[in-house]
Parts: sequence; structure tokens; C-alpha cells
Amino acid sequence: MPIATFLLIGVTVLVSWQAFNNRVLLDRLILWPPAIDRNRQYDRLVTHGFIHADGQHLLFNMITLFFFGRAIEPVFVEKIGLVGFIAFYLSAIVIAILPTYMNHRHDSGYRSLGASGAVSAVLFSYILFAPWSLIYVFFLPVPAVLYAVAYIGYSIWMDRHGTDNVNHSAHLWGAAYGVMFTLLLEPDVLGLFMQRLMQPSFR
Repeated sequence: MPIATFLLIGVTVLVSWQAFNNRVLLDRLILWPPAIDRNRQYDRLVTHGFIHADGQHLLFNMITLFFFGRAIEPVFVEKIGLVGFIAFYLSAIVIAILPTYMNHRHDSGYRSLGASGAVSAVLFSYILFAPWSLIYVFFLPVPAVLYAVAYIGYSIWMDRHGTDNVNHSAHLWGAAYGVMFTLLLEPDVLGLFMQRLMQPSFR
């Protein structure tokens, strides 16, 4: 049973739901760089990953975490335990947002929130193990490895040119961290990924 994944989903849903109706709580948890730079509120580097802009934002991230977190959690737990998997997720929240924080550390008008960076780390870790598995995008089945390529390309483009108020940088850094952490945890997965990449099997 993927206890850590369910725990992370439960805490995120609870905190996000509370913050939807509590502006004071939202303001205290959100990633606001000046609060970190001036007031040393470093906890915001983590807490912003447990609040969301709205129900749709929350639902998308938690559905993704539900499906792919359950798939990779047993692999992580076998290597580093339950606490280790949770630490991976929490560290992904931090690593994914650090470049954003550094770029906006003196920008009092900047805010960021959401679990997307950590969820990207989980998703891309999964893709290393199952590159040809099918990911459903708007109900259309797409091979995971092709989705990964499109996801990276889209995120890079939108990070440079987009105006959709989405932190695409966090998506990119989260994905990169998920890959690197997984390779450090299980170096053999790279060879397994290449082997499976050369033997397409859609399922």
C-alpha cells in the first residue's frame, strides 16, 4: 500500500482546502521571495507546495501524484524507506522552486504556489522505469517518453515566452531533479531505460 503517496495527497488536499478560504493562511504559506530574503521564512520553500490556486489546480496535481506516486513509491521504499520517499518529494518541492526564488528574490510582487515541481519529479522518475507506458492527456493515450519530450519542450518555450502565469521553470527543475535523484538511487535504471526504449511496448 502506497502509504506515503496517500499521506502526501491527504495533507496537500487538507492544507489547500483550508487556504482556499483563509487568506491569512495562504499569504503565510505561499512562496513570496522577500519574506524569505528579509524575514528568513525559509519554510515557504516547502509550504508553497501544499497550497494551490484553485480546485482544478489541486485536482490535476493530486491525480497525477496518485497514479505515478503509487507506481514508484515501492521502488523508493525498498531503497530508502518510507521516510526516504517523503524526503524525496519534499526536497523536490525545494529544488524545483530554488531557481525561481533566486530570480525573484527581490521582487515583492512575485508569488508562486502549487505542488507541480514535486509532481513533475515523481512523473519523470516513473518515466525512467516505464518509457512506453501510456499517459492519458485529455483522454488521449500518449507514450510516456513522447509525453516527456513534449512536456520539456513546451515548458522551455513557455518559460521563455509564456504569459499564462504558470511557473514552468519549476516544472523543468522538478523533472530534472526526479531523473537525477532516481539515477543516484538506482544507477541501473539508465540501462534499463535504454533497453526498454529500444523495445516499444504500449500498455
